Amino acid sequence: MEFVTHSFRHAEVILHEPEFKDQYNELMTIICDITDEDIIAKHNSYANTPKSISRAINELLKERLRAVGWSHESSIFQAADYTGETWRLDFAKQDISVEVAFNHSTVIAWNLIKPVLASELNHVQKAIQTKIGVVITATQNMKLMGGFDGAIGTYEKFLDYLPPLQNLLTVPLLIIGLKAPASFRIVHTTPEPRKTIGQIQMYSDVNI
Repeated sequence: MEFVTHSFRHAEVILHEPEFKDQYNELMTIICDITDEDIIAKHNSYANTPKSISRAINELLKERLRAVGWSHESSIFQAADYTGETWRLDFAKQDISVEVAFNHSTVIAWNLIKPVLASELNHVQKAIQTKIGVVITATQNMKLMGGFDGAIGTYEKFLDYLPPLQNLLTVPLLIIGLKAPASFRIVHTTPEPRKTIGQIQMYSDVNI
């Protein structure tokens, strides 16, 4: 997949330092190696076709990151009151927290804050201690071409949140915006009432 990045608090420079570079290179290689063909195959494998390619991308990332030792749904805290889904990271390995954020724009701030919680000391006993965060989200064009819900937070929106949250986001964060597929787009169809699915439409099959 192709993507753009934004480095907050010099995250990209720091991620190339010796203590981070192996995990960082591993993560970036996995993102780069996901092809349009991989996404199409995964999207078409579901019995109930999703509206967007978000599920396919999520599962491809999950399969490939777990295969090289990344923890999935890692709890940030140890206390039983703080171990539900709200208090989990999508992925973590050693010093890096990762959030995959294809959800509603109202939780953009929380998606940014979770890697900070994982990387800062806290009054609640920690289950994990990272030092830097990565947030993976969709660019506006990916949102449109990938069939995503109109209310999701995009890469562009995440960047809008950084200035007002500057004093709260105390650790370096790399924001990754996934670009739209190069060879296809999602077209919504309604095969039956109140059921919308996302069909793959190859650019080679249409005049654009």
